[in-house]
Amino acid sequence: MKNKMQSYILIGSLLLLIIAIAATILIVQMNHDTKTANDEDNEIAASPDSDEKDQKKEEENQGTSEPAGDEQHKGTVEGKQQETPQPQQPKQQQNQQTNKQQAQPKQHQPAENKTVDNNGYIEGQQLPSKPTYIKGVLIANKKYPLPKDFAPGESKEARAAFEKMAQDARKHGFELVAFSTYRSYEYQQMLYNRYVQRDGKEKADRYSARPGYSEHQTGLAFDIGEKSREDLWLTEEFGESPAGKWLAANAHKYGFILRYPKGKEHITGYMYEAWHFRYLGVDLATKVKESGLTLEEYLGIV
Repeated sequence: MKNKMQSYILIGSLLLLIIAIAATILIVQMNHDTKTANDEDNEIAASPDSDEKDQKKEEENQGTSEPAGDEQHKGTVEGKQQETPQPQQPKQQQNQQTNKQQAQPKQHQPAENKTVDNNGYIEGQQLPSKPTYIKGVLIANKKYPLPKDFAPGESKEARAAFEKMAQDARKHGFELVAFSTYRSYEYQQMLYNRYVQRDGKEKADRYSARPGYSEHQTGLAFDIGEKSREDLWLTEEFGESPAGKWLAANAHKYGFILRYPKGKEHITGYMYEAWHFRYLGVDLATKVKESGLTLEEYLGIV
């Protein structure tokens, strides 16, 4: 009898344990279902904000947004179809294009606001990779240097124009000679260093260009004198001679201008050189001559 009672107690305990385990599993399952339902409700409630953020992000990437209200209908005016505005580029792409444009060499970069030393050169300026053209005119002066490897040689067009001018000058009794035209960077460097050693840097800068800054490197500058009057070459007195006066008065008819006129050193950077002429072509040379301005003044780069 005692053994039977023990068996019943054991069986009852096992049943209670099984019931407890089943109840626990049921409670856990019910809690999980409730949490899932709540999460789904929260996601549904939050979805409008999420979509709005995604749309805003997409609009920022595109750099434009959809016009609202009446602006959406601004596609026609008086029955005529207007050109649909093109969407703006993404900001990142715009920045890349801006940087690309800034990296490209500019045809004319003003130098007026940069620090200039006593001799007219811009302090710390490096030689460019490309020559500077302003209004289609090749420029070489103390503010706009040339690349070191710029070596076009003497201009054939300028040489032909000079020969025509020299031929006509003979009719007036003058034998003109172009005694110095194209100079390479290296040759100008040798000349400039020689002048600095002889006269000092400050004086040399008044009449000789530093290497890379010489107009002779363009192949368009001609130093002109009179044959058999070598004593007047490279002197102001040449400008007072009959040949020098004829040249100054007629050079523009052949495409040349007196590049460094008297009283303009503060503009051109160089002392008066009665012998230094620059080829521009007949049309432009005539306009510069008639204006009474230096090339810097005429081009607006003073």
